[in-house]
Amino acid sequence: MKINNKQIKIILIYFFIFHILLWTVIPSLTNINLPLDTIEALNWGNELRFGYDKYPPIFPLFTELFFKIFGNQDWAYYLLSQLFVTSSFLIIFQFSKYFFDNQIYSLLSVLLLEGVYFFNFTTPELNAFICLLPFIAITALFCWRAIIFNKNLDWIMFGLFAGISTLTYYLSLYILASISIFFIGEIIINKKFNYKYILALIVYFFVLSPHLYFIFENDFKSIEYALFRSFGDQLSGIGEYKILDHMFYPLIFLIKQLVILIPFLFLLSTFISNFSIKFKFNDRKLIFLFTIAVLPIVLMFLTSLIGGVRIRTMWMTTFYLFVSIFFMYLFKANINLQKYKKFLILFLFVFIVPPIAYGIDSYIQKGKRTDYPGKSIATKVQIEWNKNFSDKIKIIVGKSWVYGGWYGGNLSYHLEGRPKLQYVEPENIKEGLILINILHKMKMCKGILVKIEPYFEVCMIGKKNSNKISKLNKRELRFSPTS
Repeated sequence: MKINNKQIKIILIYFFIFHILLWTVIPSLTNINLPLDTIEALNWGNELRFGYDKYPPIFPLFTELFFKIFGNQDWAYYLLSQLFVTSSFLIIFQFSKYFFDNQIYSLLSVLLLEGVYFFNFTTPELNAFICLLPFIAITALFCWRAIIFNKNLDWIMFGLFAGISTLTYYLSLYILASISIFFIGEIIINKKFNYKYILALIVYFFVLSPHLYFIFENDFKSIEYALFRSFGDQLSGIGEYKILDHMFYPLIFLIKQLVILIPFLFLLSTFISNFSIKFKFNDRKLIFLFTIAVLPIVLMFLTSLIGGVRIRTMWMTTFYLFVSIFFMYLFKANINLQKYKKFLILFLFVFIVPPIAYGIDSYIQKGKRTDYPGKSIATKVQIEWNKNFSDKIKIIVGKSWVYGGWYGGNLSYHLEGRPKLQYVEPENIKEGLILINILHKMKMCKGILVKIEPYFEVCMIGKKNSNKISKLNKRELRFSPTS
């Protein structure tokens, strides 16, 4: 296959355009509501802070930026998700140039990632993992530049983006821990300490410092949540049967990783003449690629094995960013570019089928969160409010995470003025307030009680229109799952 660098760039641009279009348009047309993590981040972003009870601050910062530009247009957040994905692809393309002389290998390193379902089927669910992709990719890029060029600017940028990665999602620490192991190996082998490691560490902790202050000031709530999700939220038995977790969860983890890699490996096999390899243990490039592509997965497996932890599939999203470069470099002597036709056929299959399957699944399978009629409910709640009150809705209070984070989050996203969401009833605010609770469990409401069947009920407390209301009103609004 003969192709010049200009043609490679054109192919890459078209690939990015069609990837963004497919994975923005299809969920925009087939989903009624945004996914849970997106709604949650939008509500965090409504009050930007240095951290939140669940997560660090970078992801809500981006959703808030898009809300300021596009408002409550669902398609904008599907677009944002794809911008994260394709920007990480672009960084991977640039990163791979340090490992391959021929840019066709860099192009293939990007196209192969389309065979990993974390970069297609799951991407409409904009979450912290998706947001993390470009920051992990650029962290690896500057890390390698720092290693080979040893320039102060590269070490500073490495520390900067490593810090931003941690501020996006704590699981980035697995890749950073893997890189730390690489540096320890370098120190042992070379018997020399590079003092510029300290420069990167100083920048890293400087970037983290506001969030670290937040963590201490808020009694480590986000850390507690991360530990709970890892070690406290399990599915298996208790007591003496808990020992089975250390065998069952790691086994499930390994099976899932193999299944995830099947389409990728099929794509890879189309232009690999044979799978024989010769390891060179002094190959610094191979060792570094192993460090960022394989070692984090090994560390996650050890977490499951030693801690008896159930590893959720979505957690592995960023861990597969570098697998294409690793395998391409590992088998580069066995690559036969004359088999490109077979590769193109299979690539088109894995490129086109997932978005079609996603659209069909969204259309046929009902009852998912993306089928929740959030906009319709918010519209009718707003109508009820406008009928009875003259002031604006300022605060939405959910009595629990379920009713606040999801139901309240959707109301906040869709209602006029985008009222802020809280979980604790404000003592000083007597008007402009909506309280959410489970159906038939609300205490006596001192305002207007509206039942949103079959979901929840809200108590509206505002500045009453005296001509319209003289006493407590009760209204009931019923919704079908598709309304």
